[in-house]
Amino acid sequence: MKRAFLNAVLPNGHGGLLIEGDRVVASGRAVTAANVSDAEVYDCNGHIIMPGIIDMRVFTGEPGSEYRETLASASKAAAAGGVTTIIVMPNTKPVIDDAAMVDFILRRARDTADVRVAPMGAITKGSAGELMAELGLMKEAGAVAVTDGTKSVANAALMRRAMLYARDHDILVVQHVEEPSFSNGVMNAGERASRLGLSGSYGLSEVILLERDLRLVEMTGCRYHAAQISCAESVEVMRRAKDKGLRVSCGVSINHLSLNESDVGPYRTFFKVSPPLRSEEDRCALVAGLAEGVIDVVVSSHDPQSDDTKRLPFAEAAFGAIGLETILSAALVMTHNKNITLERLSQILSETPQRLLGLAQGQLKAGCPADFVVIDPYSNWKVEPANLRSRSKNTPFEQRTLEGRAMATWVAGRNVYSYVG
Repeated sequence: MKRAFLNAVLPNGHGGLLIEGDRVVASGRAVTAANVSDAEVYDCNGHIIMPGIIDMRVFTGEPGSEYRETLASASKAAAAGGVTTIIVMPNTKPVIDDAAMVDFILRRARDTADVRVAPMGAITKGSAGELMAELGLMKEAGAVAVTDGTKSVANAALMRRAMLYARDHDILVVQHVEEPSFSNGVMNAGERASRLGLSGSYGLSEVILLERDLRLVEMTGCRYHAAQISCAESVEVMRRAKDKGLRVSCGVSINHLSLNESDVGPYRTFFKVSPPLRSEEDRCALVAGLAEGVIDVVVSSHDPQSDDTKRLPFAEAAFGAIGLETILSAALVMTHNKNITLERLSQILSETPQRLLGLAQGQLKAGCPADFVVIDPYSNWKVEPANLRSRSKNTPFEQRTLEGRAMATWVAGRNVYSYVG
């Protein structure tokens, strides 16, 4: 088997990574070129090696809307962004709501994708919120969790039954936390929405559904994950739930850590996301919650949309923004600003998603899959939509200069992306 040694810096400051075939053999300060024989040596020029990012919230158009994104194009965007595993949402056409659809996604990814792909199955049939889907069969087929993706399960009795079933089969339940009847706005409710003449969506809609779900978790004992929270009050709700010892976790979109409602500016539809971008106070509370450990993971919430659905008046435009190629660079801003350490960054992007989903990858320990990214944290680059690998170009970071990027991405011991400056 091919052996390779990479001389670099690890998140905890120790250097050196040895891989053999598709597995990590050793890592740390003791792994040096001097004590590694018969290995091809890669000098990473002092760059950092981190476990490959596991992105827990990725939407694609395959099957049914391939013009927006395919598994192949999403995987190329992921590799360029240091993402080695994408967890795809079930909101496709048809919806991933049975074992056959889970199997289709896995087979299609095996044949066309450069990175690892794992699907979440739908909680309800057709993500319609009426009948529970075949949760156990989907898990057996390879689904890593269940969710209705962009939709919330509003029916409390149905959600309770799903949680009970998920508990008995050790399935992670992932919820998009917005109370549907109270979140019909197109941006964050407040003075700015009023000045722009746009309907507002209150953060309370998120808190209401989150509070309800956590009560159901307390009743059922299932494993529960709030896909992405967006406001300060939700951070406090999650803190109290964790203090109770509930089996709960939550994520946050990199958009909500990096941007706020002011970025909507003159009706810029690339900033129209769900949940909406909140106030600067909310954004700061999310960053603090992430540093403290109340928030567990960061996701790209990659949701490609075509020009036809984005080049419209703000109220009519589709929700969603792409993010696979920018999640790493945008997240590195928090390390540059001393909000979090590099080791914490590795946890929230790789190690915690690995633990929540029960995956083998996501760590640089002996015996683990050789999925990793080589990072230059100080390389500046401008986000030019024409250069992005996603089929859709609806990035909220358009024309921004970001600091830090993936220089090389490896999946199963194979180099799937290398930056050419």
